[in-house]
Amino acid sequence: MSDLELIKREWIARIDGARDLAALEAERVAALGKQGAVTQLLKTLGAMSAEQRQSEGPRIHALREAVTEAVAARKAALEAAELDRRLATETLDMTLPVELGPQGSIHPVSQVMDELAEIFSDLGFAVATGPEIEDDWHNFTALNIPESHPARAMHDTFYFEQTDAGGNRMLLRTHTSPVQIRIMQQHKLPIYAIMPGRTYRSDSDATHTPMFHQVEGLVIDKGITLGHLKWTLETFLTAFFERDDIVLRMRPSYFPFTEPSAEVDVGYHMENGRRVLGGTEKWMELLGSGMVHPKVISNCGLDPDEYQGFAFGCGIDRLAMLKYGMDDLRAFFDGDMRWLRHYGFAALDVPTLSGGVGA
Repeated sequence: MSDLELIKREWIARIDGARDLAALEAERVAALGKQGAVTQLLKTLGAMSAEQRQSEGPRIHALREAVTEAVAARKAALEAAELDRRLATETLDMTLPVELGPQGSIHPVSQVMDELAEIFSDLGFAVATGPEIEDDWHNFTALNIPESHPARAMHDTFYFEQTDAGGNRMLLRTHTSPVQIRIMQQHKLPIYAIMPGRTYRSDSDATHTPMFHQVEGLVIDKGITLGHLKWTLETFLTAFFERDDIVLRMRPSYFPFTEPSAEVDVGYHMENGRRVLGGTEKWMELLGSGMVHPKVISNCGLDPDEYQGFAFGCGIDRLAMLKYGMDDLRAFFDGDMRWLRHYGFAALDVPTLSGGVGA
């Protein structure tokens, strides 16, 4: 038996005898490291004659390969044994209590906004936003609201002392309708969009707060009629309240920015002292709507003889109250953790039309 064969047997025996990964690494370094025994044998090839290298080179390289394979095999065996040991000894007690700590939730208003976006995006509507600090022109004048209109009075509107560069008074927007004006001014037609957001009016009671949330819808296109408006509202409310018995009633009304205008009532009935939408037992006003006034279309630089449209608006907080059973709007903004835990939504309660927009 040659010396190289003895060396190989010796190293394989030492490697197989390594009891753990640290001992195995020490044997690997001793054999194959920069100063290792096998590495030193490889370095002797440089001093050999051509004939010697031809005969000894393959044998030394075979020794290195054998030692390398032995190290890899032993390492795999030790790692497998360690895994088996951990699986046999480590346990997880599933009966131990888990303290989750303070838990956040999605506010009902945020949830309803997501539900609205999901429903209207399926109808081909975009979601648009605009500034909450507006000028008098976008908030009132462009919407055909005359100077004498009660909505301009100080008791309804929060005005700032400052004016913009054009001399327009600045204010906290009283509705999201200014976003409609800004969209129409961009002249990217046709327009199918909803505008959810915060609005501000000087009012406070169980059903009104100085800051509240509103969603408005706007369609500007050719050949738009009241029939399109009614179908859109019926489709939206049926999907939002997830009931097939939603019935709407449109009553003639007046808004400066629509002509003709209509108040929209929805049928409801009482269940266990709670108002539940559906049927025609009783009626309640839910939103305002109408065909966009030709003057509003003209104010935005569009031709009212070519383009028509409809608009509608309702309170997001009111929609949440009707759908999820709250009876006092002020509690929405009190920051009471008990209320939020009761009415809030989990972060993964994402509205989908296939799974149901409501949780």
